[in-house]
Amino acid sequence: MSDEYRIQELLERDVYVGETRVGVITGERFHPRDELVRSMRIKVVDDVAEEYMRKPAEFAPLSKELVHSIRTDGGVKLSKSMRELQRRWRNTVRIDEKLWAPDELLDRAVLDNDGMDLGNVIDLVKIKRTYKGLVIQPHYIVRSRHNLPETIVVPVAQLGRTTARLDEIILRCSMKRLVTLPSYLKLNSEAPEGE
Repeated sequence: MSDEYRIQELLERDVYVGETRVGVITGERFHPRDELVRSMRIKVVDDVAEEYMRKPAEFAPLSKELVHSIRTDGGVKLSKSMRELQRRWRNTVRIDEKLWAPDELLDRAVLDNDGMDLGNVIDLVKIKRTYKGLVIQPHYIVRSRHNLPETIVVPVAQLGRTTARLDEIILRCSMKRLVTLPSYLKLNSEAPEGE
């Protein structure tokens, strides 16, 4: 996205690939570091979601680099094809029926469902072209209380929801339960410890 377009100018504008309406821009991540805000959020049109997503989602990321220009009718024109958009939507994580780009998840705080702040996302784990887990650097107190290594991998299936303003990811379970789950044990036995 060229720097001349600010998110405030693009909010609530329709997004088009050619003449196909893809959705409406709804906002972007709130984060102080610009390199972690490379995507905007769009509300995807139902028939586009049905046709171009494996499992339709109402909200999805839109990479800022795909924004080409503003159309004469005020819509946002994308520089790539629907296939490119589809390819990028495959490279996402699904949380609470919404798709999230990797850059939208990095550096987010992760809380268990009891509200305990576990740590921050530092990376994602991909197995066979699908994101299976978030690499988290647990806070010292959490590491010592649960006898954890420097980094742990939280299974994507355990991600319950996100909070927009606070930039958090809330898990479906408590930390005590998380460390006993087979999916957690499998991901963490394969992950190199102490990166």
